Amino acid sequence: MNTLGALCGLALATGILLIWRHLLSRRVRLDERLAPYLVEADASSRVLGPTKVLTPVGVLIRLLAPWTKEVERVLAVFSSPTAELESRLMRSGRSVTVAQFRVQQLQWAVTGLIGGLALTLVLAATRDSSVPVLITIVVFAPVGGLVLCDYSLSRDIASRTARILSEFPTIAELLALAVSAGQGPMAGLERVARSTTGELSKELLAVVSHVRSGAQLPTALEQLGARTGIPAIIRFADGVSVAVERGTPLAHVLRAQAQDARDIGHRDLMEIGGKKEVHMLLPVVFILLPITVLFAVFPSLLAFNVSF
Repeated sequence: MNTLGALCGLALATGILLIWRHLLSRRVRLDERLAPYLVEADASSRVLGPTKVLTPVGVLIRLLAPWTKEVERVLAVFSSPTAELESRLMRSGRSVTVAQFRVQQLQWAVTGLIGGLALTLVLAATRDSSVPVLITIVVFAPVGGLVLCDYSLSRDIASRTARILSEFPTIAELLALAVSAGQGPMAGLERVARSTTGELSKELLAVVSHVRSGAQLPTALEQLGARTGIPAIIRFADGVSVAVERGTPLAHVLRAQAQDARDIGHRDLMEIGGKKEVHMLLPVVFILLPITVLFAVFPSLLAFNVSF
């Protein structure tokens, strides 16, 4: 009985201590109450901050985090440096970071390596290929994957640049009409950006967002030219900035730039048309003309041989 009583008393005391400890842990101290009000808040704008992109590539980046720097250094040797690659990604319109694109390059290289190994195994099993040829295939297959990845980025840049240039004359004319109607440069930019669609409209919306977040209009336009990297857009941004700062007529500047853009586009189309005409002449010169000459000369040759 004494032992049972001691055990019951110990259990009761343990229970009381646990309850008391739980009640103490739930009490909020004074420093914990004041902590949220004493922490300095982040005053930076979320619009100007980096955009988080949730893609499956992000998981692979976390897994390869210890080797990311070394991989970036090796891949930079076979492709663009980090600063140039960041500019090219902005010009292409891809919503990926430099680290994510490096991982994509690594994926392309690994795919090329696997394809090269598979090809070497097939050649070794079916044909008596030399060892240097097989080694060359294995070595250059990953490099080919990197080149294809870089080529896809260059193709996206060229395609987006062509779309922006095709949209630019219309956007400039609409902006000139808005300014001529009495709207200010900022109001005109916002009106045109929200009433149109396309790559250039998205860039103008980014300019409007930057200005709304506190940036100056010339600074936002300068960033627009840096993001696109297109000479016509850079001249447009510089012209609008100078017109805003000096108070010159903005509508006249915009119309002149729209006309220049149309002239450049027309000249490019003429050059493309000339190249197409030259390409169309190739089958005529190298296929149809020799056949025509052959049909014209062959009967004469035949008659000449018969006479002999």
